[in-house]
Amino acid sequence: MWTTAYVVAAALVAALICAGVRYFVISSRRFGGSRVIICPETQKQAMVEVDTTHAAFTSLIRQTDLRLESCWRWPMQENCGQECLLQLDIAPASCLVRSVLTKWYRGKKCAFCERPFDQIEAIDHKPALLNHEGVTVEWADIPISAVTGAMATYLPVCWNCHIAQSFRRQHPDLVVERPMRQPSCSRIMIAK
Repeated sequence: MWTTAYVVAAALVAALICAGVRYFVISSRRFGGSRVIICPETQKQAMVEVDTTHAAFTSLIRQTDLRLESCWRWPMQENCGQECLLQLDIAPASCLVRSVLTKWYRGKKCAFCERPFDQIEAIDHKPALLNHEGVTVEWADIPISAVTGAMATYLPVCWNCHIAQSFRRQHPDLVVERPMRQPSCSRIMIAK
């Protein structure tokens, strides 16, 4: 009886391993190879390669995260924002945009509260942008063709500040502005 259970368990484990290896190989083929892009910084052609191992592993665990493994402009420009990933047709546009935006927000602070962006939420609590008119906009409202321009000229805004600013803009009659109070010396008690 125990032998049958062990055989079934071993068969299931082997099937899962085979399925994982097959998926990894298919993902590696889809993301692999050199591609010619137009560098957003120089507006000239460049050859890039996607990090296939990272892309395949992240697609097994969560949404695919794309990053470059090599570029003709490296090592001089290795710390670029990799906006050229938007030109690749190896994954859905939403996946490419998310990957580029995650890198773009890294190391930045919210234009309103100045909190640093640690983790970017993919499903809810998505960060937004502050445009030239002082209005916060969501990335979904920006066409893919204008993403690079928005990253160059707009400011990052966290989800909390975006919601607060949207409410303020949509319901100005419900918002009461109160000036910040400075702490009063008379309120501070000194224990003797």
